[in-house]
Amino acid sequence: MSSPMSIPRTRKRTGTSVALMVGALAVTGLALAPTALAVTPATATIDADCGGLGSGAATLTATQNGSAATVTLTSTDITAPVALGADSIAATLTLTKAGGGTVTFSGTENPAMNTGDPVTVGPLNGRVASGDRLEAFGGELRMTIWGFITLTCTATAPQSPGPFVFD
Repeated sequence: MSSPMSIPRTRKRTGTSVALMVGALAVTGLALAPTALAVTPATATIDADCGGLGSGAATLTATQNGSAATVTLTSTDITAPVALGADSIAATLTLTKAGGGTVTFSGTENPAMNTGDPVTVGPLNGRVASGDRLEAFGGELRMTIWGFITLTCTATAPQSPGPFVFD
């Protein structure tokens, strides 16, 4: 008779077999998991003309997750014309595509900003294809505030260090 503290050999073997199978499945899952995609460069700088908001340098930051991508614009040279609540700007960013066409990113995400604060818009969401090369020059950022004030920014030169290239 076995003591209450001992485990019968058949249960031990079954437990070991289950543990090995779970471990093998975990390793297989890691091997088959999709690889992370990345956009390069992750950030680019543009010179932007935003009319009444001002003109100057702006930074575009891009991310990618499969065919989903985001772009965020930040600038200390371009400032809020009035106090704005969080998520109060409806924005559409159109980037030109190498070889023709455009890709649009849109959303309503922005932090709260006081009059004169640096502008941040995004992340704006869009769809990309592997190999897309997207550039701000030739495109535009259209921002609608309170549903009726529309402001448009355009890049005055190609972005630096170059277009966003998506995996």
